[in-house]
Amino acid sequence: MMTIETAGTYSLAGRSVKRIGYGAMQLAGPGVFGPPRDHQQALDVLRAAIAAGVNHVDTSDFYGPHVTNQLIREALSPYPDDLLIVTKIGARRGHDASWLPAFGPDELKRAVEDNLTNLGLETLDVVNLRLMFDVHGPAEGSLAAPLRAVADLQRQGLVRHIGLSNITPSQFEEARGIADIVCVQNQYNIAHRTDDAFIERLAGEGVAYVPFFPLGGFNPLQSAALSKVAARLHATPMQVALAWLLQHAPNILLIPGTSSVAHLHENLAVASLTLPEDAIAELNSIG
Repeated sequence: MMTIETAGTYSLAGRSVKRIGYGAMQLAGPGVFGPPRDHQQALDVLRAAIAAGVNHVDTSDFYGPHVTNQLIREALSPYPDDLLIVTKIGARRGHDASWLPAFGPDELKRAVEDNLTNLGLETLDVVNLRLMFDVHGPAEGSLAAPLRAVADLQRQGLVRHIGLSNITPSQFEEARGIADIVCVQNQYNIAHRTDDAFIERLAGEGVAYVPFFPLGGFNPLQSAALSKVAARLHATPMQVALAWLLQHAPNILLIPGTSSVAHLHENLAVASLTLPEDAIAELNSIG
């Protein structure tokens, strides 16, 4: 019987979380905007994740907007005692579904309050401040002002722990002088490996690294080497890509998203997939 405990656990925000979690972004409508195509199926996916042992769910009130958080509350509240819900702020959605910066103190406070309301919580366990100097990836710029605003919300008791998203190593260094940072969430996968050295540094400091788009996101991973290894191991290419992440560094936590229960179980099955050294060598050549 498949169990995600096989993949191990990691300490995040003082809690022991399974290294395979669930990302709720795909539960929203096309382009992460509007309601889901199938409301009941979205609830079923969330409940199936918890039933399979997932205790780390990643979300944001700008998914939808508001959609995924409201689905999480409907499906899972009252929440299991061991469930860690991680959300993010720092962006908002335009009427045209665009992604816009929302860095001002009032915007950040409103974002935290919206997350609390839609999730039905009094305090957010972990809030990732997503930097939006460049919507497509990390870009240099001081995070001091928005991070101090989030730290103030932490002092008010609205936020327990703070993480960062879409950041550079130098921004992480700046952040450490302002607040304790428990996790970093950046784009990273077998073909997009800009953060290799950064992940190693964070591992040494006990900071969790949570890759978004672990399977390529809006442009799914495609590689002859990946497909070849997958065929040899009787797995799917996406399962191999997730297994590679688990074996790459001990502080990597997975949050693959899906709106399908069948695909959810396919993702969770990577807990029992161990890549041999020759396969890892082949896969390393992709990045």
